[in-house]
Amino acid sequence: MRYVPENPLIVQSDHTLMLETMGPNFRAARDSLVRFAELVKSPDYVHTYRVTPLSLWNAASAGMTVEEVLDLLEKWAKYDVPPNVPVSIRQTMGRWGRLKLHADPRGLRLEADEAVLMLEVCSLKPVQPLLGKRVGDTSVLVDPANRGELKQTLAHAGHPVEDLAGYRDGAALEMTILPETKSGTAWGLREYQRDAVDAFFGDSVAAGGNGVVVLPCGAGKTMIGIAAMARLGMKTLVLCTNVTALRQWKAEVLERTSLTPDDVSEYSGELKDIRSVTFSTYQMLTFRKSKNGEFIHFGLFDRENWGLVIYDEVHLLPAPVFRAVAHLQARRRLGLTATLVREDGKETDVFALIGPKRYDVPWKDLEHQGWIAAALCTEIRVSFGDEERLRYAVADDREKFRIASTNARKLPVIEELLARHSTDRVLILGMYVDQLDWLSKRLNFPLIEGKTPQRRRDELYQRFRTGEDRVLVVSKVGNFSVDLPDANVAIQVSGTWGSRQEEAQRLGRILRPKGGENRASFYSIVTRDTVEQTFGEKRQLFLTEQGYAYRIETR
Repeated sequence: MRYVPENPLIVQSDHTLMLETMGPNFRAARDSLVRFAELVKSPDYVHTYRVTPLSLWNAASAGMTVEEVLDLLEKWAKYDVPPNVPVSIRQTMGRWGRLKLHADPRGLRLEADEAVLMLEVCSLKPVQPLLGKRVGDTSVLVDPANRGELKQTLAHAGHPVEDLAGYRDGAALEMTILPETKSGTAWGLREYQRDAVDAFFGDSVAAGGNGVVVLPCGAGKTMIGIAAMARLGMKTLVLCTNVTALRQWKAEVLERTSLTPDDVSEYSGELKDIRSVTFSTYQMLTFRKSKNGEFIHFGLFDRENWGLVIYDEVHLLPAPVFRAVAHLQARRRLGLTATLVREDGKETDVFALIGPKRYDVPWKDLEHQGWIAAALCTEIRVSFGDEERLRYAVADDREKFRIASTNARKLPVIEELLARHSTDRVLILGMYVDQLDWLSKRLNFPLIEGKTPQRRRDELYQRFRTGEDRVLVVSKVGNFSVDLPDANVAIQVSGTWGSRQEEAQRLGRILRPKGGENRASFYSIVTRDTVEQTFGEKRQLFLTEQGYAYRIETR
């Protein structure tokens, strides 16, 4: 029996991978695993990963081979790899590329690599309404209107489709990237940003054009979007999480490219204008007058001859937009995100409808290169007072989480941290608005929450950027796409249950590169021995996978 004591990996027959953290090869092995496996949990001494169909398909679509995956398992395994695991990986990963979708004069054509596979596909009941006439033992016609839904349905059935059907070109866009911003600052794409654009387009601009780029907050995903627009040279629709993000995108495009205000516009609640580059929000597209009413702005997708649609923070794509995307498969689609984790489990839909993961860089790699700030993560555990402990003991599960999250004993810890970081730019982040309102009043710092008018939000963000306000209290509206480059401390007082993507996004608020030591501090305050502590451990999973360790302090 094989036994290599210095190797940190134990491969189990159920496709679970146990990675020991204390040995000298932990980091190298972890960096190998994240290419084709998903982190499940990460206690101190042993991290658990799982090899899944989606993780293998993403690896295959990025160019990784079955042999590379198996070689890495063999390289780091402490004991023999169970014989069923290589067989299963070959079978699952080998499905990528067996079904291909091609353009055809009669519409589209789904091609299988063998007749038996096509017979199996045509026998799947959910797939049958989406298929047209059989035109051979290994091919069947497909109505272009069913392109997205077919890929989505087959992916859920375990049969990923490599979409080679091409795209409809949009209206021309004359746009160049300037060597310096219009305010006079020299700039250029970083090497990894160029690599990301190359990976998105693949072998040629004409052939490539669907997929997701995964990079940490602060790494310049907006620049990748701008470079993709310039390389393609076609009319572009950019979808953002909120109006603040929309206007940041718009400002960056105007500052760094040859486009003028006459070329760009926003389609929002305030202004519904459409030009060569148009910015809108997911909220705008999913607006309807009643719960069961029509999505009255979905026509934006089809109204213009878009050549490219960019989905910022694609991991947040709302369910109604998924349905719209299913009918937009002839348009080039670029998804940008810091994490593909979705708490609703719809990662497979992102894979099928937006495209596979085309490019990913470990956060720590960019940190070591100085492109994002080095972050120290600390979880501070506080106790209950007697009265709150009694309320917690008799509450139901949902109320338990709220009571723990809003524990008043967090206030002295916040005050201590503010004193410790008296010269820093601090964000106090939370989920419960009443808690944040109380903190805002007690600490005398401004609050931004859902009901804060956009003009007031913009004013407060700007005051923070200029240093006029050193501390901002921010609800969930600040989780995404808010550019606050000088923020270097985040204090998280409450979060959305066990949301891994929220934890990643909140850390991302302070990762934009800083001067000097280029360091940031992320604090998460939780009530110990409660469900909040348990959910906090789940929230940290994604960041643990990226190499961040949480220091624990108890008060």
